[in-house]
Amino acid sequence: MDTAKRSYRDLIWDLVEPVVESEGTELVQVECLRMKSRWLVRIYIDKEGGVTLDDCAGISHQVGDLLDVHNIPVGPYTLEVSSPGLDRPLAREKDFIAFKGHAVKIRTKGDIEGRKNFKGVLLDYIEREGTKEIVLDVDGKHIHIPRNLIHKANLEYEF
Repeated sequence: MDTAKRSYRDLIWDLVEPVVESEGTELVQVECLRMKSRWLVRIYIDKEGGVTLDDCAGISHQVGDLLDVHNIPVGPYTLEVSSPGLDRPLAREKDFIAFKGHAVKIRTKGDIEGRKNFKGVLLDYIEREGTKEIVLDVDGKHIHIPRNLIHKANLEYEF
């Protein structure tokens, strides 16, 4: 990830998390993408029972003011605040713990057992030999994926 994007993402996370939590919601993810002529800042929030349009609008106004005051990101930007959706990203330890037993989709940074993409049921989040791992049930087979090798993880909505 580009250093400026990572820095902006981390700065924005630190700035907006207290605002989001003060509204009774949880900050799920921050994305900061450089577009052709502006930045795109995406904030994903959630709460028990789901977020409403009013939740998103209220937090959007507060976050927009905060970003403007701190001039982050530098230059023009578009701010999007929304729920994480049915394919909620899993990024933090507490996400992997909270969604045990749910279907997930994981993409890794490198090959594990000859593949990078996995779909299965999240069985556990453990520490083994000093390494944090996700344990997946993929078609009856338990696969251990080191946390540091996960590129992207999302809930997999089942119809």
